[in-house]
Amino acid sequence: MWRFSRKKPLFTEAENEQIVNAIQEAERQTSGEIRIFIESRCKYVDALDRATEIFNNLQMGKTELRNGVLFYLAVKDKQLAIFADKGIHEAAGNNYWQNAVKDIISVFTKDSLIAGITTSIYKIGQALKEHFPYDKDVDKNELPDEIVFGK
Repeated sequence: MWRFSRKKPLFTEAENEQIVNAIQEAERQTSGEIRIFIESRCKYVDALDRATEIFNNLQMGKTELRNGVLFYLAVKDKQLAIFADKGIHEAAGNNYWQNAVKDIISVFTKDSLIAGITTSIYKIGQALKEHFPYDKDVDKNELPDEIVFGK
């Protein structure tokens, strides 16, 4: 199990699997890539700055169509950000991403953490599907689907 500390894992194995399954299901409809990075606290004042750093550290900008999206969540600080690579950011537009974050925040205030994350994955997947639909002849999974946990 993934852990923030040695004492208690953040998610159960079943919850981890539920999130990874959501990523895989969303990616089956698009050539785009979704990654999730979750940590306890945000090291920066602005979660988008932290998401940008993580996006670069995970080398997500190396997808062929520049259509990777990072979903970043700092659980204890209650901060989230979505960082979209150049291709998908330009295709969807800045307003889409601003509204997506607002929609995602509303899900987190109404539902559980897992439901909020999986709903967010599906929303991101819809934008990717619209602008980068799946093409069975050329699509490949360019980035790992597992959750990346920070400290």
